[in-house]
Amino acid sequence: MSRNTPSDSAPPIRSGLSTAPRRRALRAVATTALALTLTAGTGVLAAPAAGAAPAAPAAAAAAAVSPYQHGPDPTEDLIEAPRGPYATAQISVSRLSVTGFGGGVIYYPTTTSEGRFGAIAISPGFTATWSSLDWLGPRLASHGFVVFGIETNTLLDQPDSRGAQLLAALDYLTQRSSVRDRVDASRLAVAGHSMGGGGTLEAAKSRPSLKAAIPIAPWNLDKTWPEVRTPTLIIGGQLDTIAPVATHSIPFYLSLSNAPEKGYLELLGASHFFPQTSNTTMAKYMISWMKRFIDDDTRYSQFLCPAPNDFTLSDSRVTCPV
Repeated sequence: MSRNTPSDSAPPIRSGLSTAPRRRALRAVATTALALTLTAGTGVLAAPAAGAAPAAPAAAAAAAVSPYQHGPDPTEDLIEAPRGPYATAQISVSRLSVTGFGGGVIYYPTTTSEGRFGAIAISPGFTATWSSLDWLGPRLASHGFVVFGIETNTLLDQPDSRGAQLLAALDYLTQRSSVRDRVDASRLAVAGHSMGGGGTLEAAKSRPSLKAAIPIAPWNLDKTWPEVRTPTLIIGGQLDTIAPVATHSIPFYLSLSNAPEKGYLELLGASHFFPQTSNTTMAKYMISWMKRFIDDDTRYSQFLCPAPNDFTLSDSRVTCPV
């Protein structure tokens, strides 16, 4: 193994992250401090005229409801909990039954009464298997997603190969899998750890129709990503020495010049291996980002805008989706 090649099969290192503080009051103040309305015909945000009647909250909410919106109104308690509101099941997919990737595990909501769900394919890192991230599958699925945690063709696959495998997994999920009737093929996303995170950027570059991408402690020799046109949230670890944020996550984030929305969250005191144990901070913002962009559910904008100020974060930057 070369000095510049990460290995993600090391025993997980606990970062010591704890549950984020409540920010409901702060959001309420921020929401009521400045009411903005769209200037007619211009698309420009302007303060309401003096004495003008406030917009009817019910009417505004009704106009903003996405046809893909699932689940109860979100709270911090909900997105920080170990499980969301949906019961889930899982099925294993043998590598012998697929082409282009190494099989894996599919997690999905068991309900059949709410139509189809958006889907997420997730790749592990270099020398790692899906078992290193498997806590994440049922957690995301319980918030109303079909999640495919993949195994890679080999443990040594590089980011470009992992990106292609993520897309192959999505194609299998939507076209051949036993849960394909539960998946909305127009609402797909990718995520991954380390080289899987680098592969996430590769997949987003190759398939602009993806609704969201979340590279986690991403590693890639390519440092610039202006080709990515997918809403992308990068999550890095402050003390990562394998894919240091100064040479990986931050340059990647800064180079996303054509992504319609982008975010960067840096976990305080976290090593490269923070995704390999259950991590509340990482999960809550993955849920929020995926809900906002896969489901177009604006109820989750409150957790992303303004940029999160959780004490578990050492840095946060978000273009503030509304």
